Amino acid sequence: MFNFRWADTADIPAIALLMDRAISVLQKGFLSAAEITASRSVMGLDTQLIADGTYLLAEQDGRLAGSGGWSARATLYGGDHSHALRDAALLDPAKDPARIRAMYVDPDFARQGLGRAILARCEAAARAAGFASAEMMATLAGEPLYRACGYTPIESIRSAPVDGVHVPLIRMGKPL
Repeated sequence: MFNFRWADTADIPAIALLMDRAISVLQKGFLSAAEITASRSVMGLDTQLIADGTYLLAEQDGRLAGSGGWSARATLYGGDHSHALRDAALLDPAKDPARIRAMYVDPDFARQGLGRAILARCEAAARAAGFASAEMMATLAGEPLYRACGYTPIESIRSAPVDGVHVPLIRMGKPL
């Protein structure tokens, strides 16, 4: 049984460890070692989500098992360190899609429905805030889950190069 709660700033160190572990392990089989290294420059925690109260944690027996969020801001993906990707402008729920952001599951809890549970809670919160649709920037490892949850590809992109390496990503969307 998982317990869900919204993150606060005291959770940041545990979230960072979870993200690093998830990127290192769950991207294998989808990305090369160089792409996994480069992905750390385009993925990560956006603490604006915590400040906005829209970053959800899932815990089991006091252990952080997964995390993910939604946002009413224009930033589609990237962490605090991804300055070029950030746009704190507020979206208009009447015309803009909410953003699904920074979804991570600890490898020990993968394939147990946790990602789906976090995603459903984030979608419900975005819907309650008036959003009729959602978008995300998915990793190749996350794409199968998001497709199974009703998201469809909008476009495939490659990140800006990090030490000459591009990370493949897929922008996906869904009506809520």
